[in-house]
Amino acid sequence: MTSSAPALRAALAGLDTSHGPIVDIGAGTGLVTATIAETLPSARIISAEPSPNMRAILTSRVFSDPDLRRRVTVLPEPAQELPLPDSISAAVIFGVAGHIPRPERTALWRRLADRLPPGGPIVVELMGVDTPRTIPFTRMVRESVGEQVYEWWVSGEPAGAGVMRWRTEWRVHRGGELVRTVADEYDWETFGVQRLAEESGLTAKRLVQAGREATPEIGVLVK
Repeated sequence: MTSSAPALRAALAGLDTSHGPIVDIGAGTGLVTATIAETLPSARIISAEPSPNMRAILTSRVFSDPDLRRRVTVLPEPAQELPLPDSISAAVIFGVAGHIPRPERTALWRRLADRLPPGGPIVVELMGVDTPRTIPFTRMVRESVGEQVYEWWVSGEPAGAGVMRWRTEWRVHRGGELVRTVADEYDWETFGVQRLAEESGLTAKRLVQAGREATPEIGVLVK
C-alpha cells in the first residue's frame, strides 16, 4: 500500500462526495480505507472485506479511530455479492480484480458505473503483471500491534496461460524472532489497464506503470 497511496490520493483529491459513499472493495486490513478517509475528510465509506482474518484487523482499525468509526461501514460480502446503495461517489478496488472471473468482473463494472455520477472514478489496483512471470518474495506490509510485528510477504509464478499463482505469508515477529507464519496461495488473471477499458466500456487512465517486481499498477475508470 505504501507505493499505491500517492496514486490513490491523486485520483481522489478534490472529489465531490455528495453523491454517496466511497466503496472500498477488498479493503483488506484497512490501509486503503484509512487513505481514503485521510484524502476525503467528509466522505462516508463502505469497506467490504470477505476474509475473516483481514476483516478482523480492518474492524479493529476502524473501531480504534473515532473518525473512522463515525464514517466507515464494514461489510463481509465479496465484490460479486456486495449490496450497493443507489448512488456512490467513487469506488476503490485494490488487489481484487484479478480474482474475479471476467463475466462477473464485467457485471461489477456495470453495477458501479450505473451508480456513479459523470466523472466519478473507479480506482483499480492491479498486480503490475500483464503476463505471467516469476516474482520473488517481496514484503508488502509491515505493521506493529502491541509487542508483535506483522509482515505480509508475496511471491508469484506462472500457472498457465494468462494466470499467475501468488503465494502469501503473514509472518509474526516478537522480540525480533519469527514466532508464527500463516501461508496461502491463489490464482490471479494477469491483465493491465487497457483490458479494464475494453471490458468495462469506460475510459481508462493509467496512474502507475508496472515495475520490475511486484509494483502495483493503478488505473482510473470513468464514464
